[in-house]
Amino acid sequence: MKSLKDKVVVITGAGSGMGREMSVLAAKRGAKLAISDWNADGLAETVDLVKQLGAEVRSDVVDVSDRAAMGAWATAVVEQFGVVNLVVNNAGVTVTGDFEEMSYEDFDWIVGVNFYGVVNGTKEFLPHLIASGDGALVNISSLFGLISMPGQTAYNATKYAVRGFTEALREEMLIARHPVSVTCVHPGGIKTGIARNGRKTASQNAAKVDELFDKKLARMTAEKAAQIILDGAMKKRARVLVGIDAHLFHQFAKLTGSRYQDIVAAFAPKVMP
Repeated sequence: MKSLKDKVVVITGAGSGMGREMSVLAAKRGAKLAISDWNADGLAETVDLVKQLGAEVRSDVVDVSDRAAMGAWATAVVEQFGVVNLVVNNAGVTVTGDFEEMSYEDFDWIVGVNFYGVVNGTKEFLPHLIASGDGALVNISSLFGLISMPGQTAYNATKYAVRGFTEALREEMLIARHPVSVTCVHPGGIKTGIARNGRKTASQNAAKVDELFDKKLARMTAEKAAQIILDGAMKKRARVLVGIDAHLFHQFAKLTGSRYQDIVAAFAPKVMP
């Protein structure tokens, strides 16, 4: 895939943040879009933005954790466009707080969106990517798919799962010689509403958690992240790190081995609310 011009690009979680910015960037590059989100209002705003750029767009309100809904959406997309060239499984949520306080319902919710959403999107669209003859699959993991962090047991679990799933799938595509590149993306702190809109356990000070993320951790704009992600996909990179924090913490964990957990445990309470 040399260009996105006239290619059909599928993006989940397109109603805000990186999903919206990837939709806008793909539209600027001449792509046709099939986008979804659970939030109808946010999705409609993204549709307006890409239409102003002249893009052909199909939008659907879809819960990525709903397997039947994802299957129906994939079928409808292919019926309309006839082909799918690039899929970005981007939709994601957070649950912040110690595991001891976390409910099964919260854990099931984040696993359903962050992991099964990726599995569902991959399973339903992969045959069409293969059939395209030049497909690309992009699954969004996280910096927390490379290192663990206290208060993020559920989020870590899902993002490590996305990483393992995506890397193994890439190996399968290579073995089978299918014409599909597979890219796993690990963003660091990106200026989006994911933390603000996420769930927190009872003892968490939601306002302080959101302030920490928005003012100190989220360093890169969603627009810049979108550019890095789509450029990495076009170059068929196996792994894309987004942000200086992702690069630094990845190297830190590689250098210190499992000892990084002790270092994080010692310093995290000093900076976390």
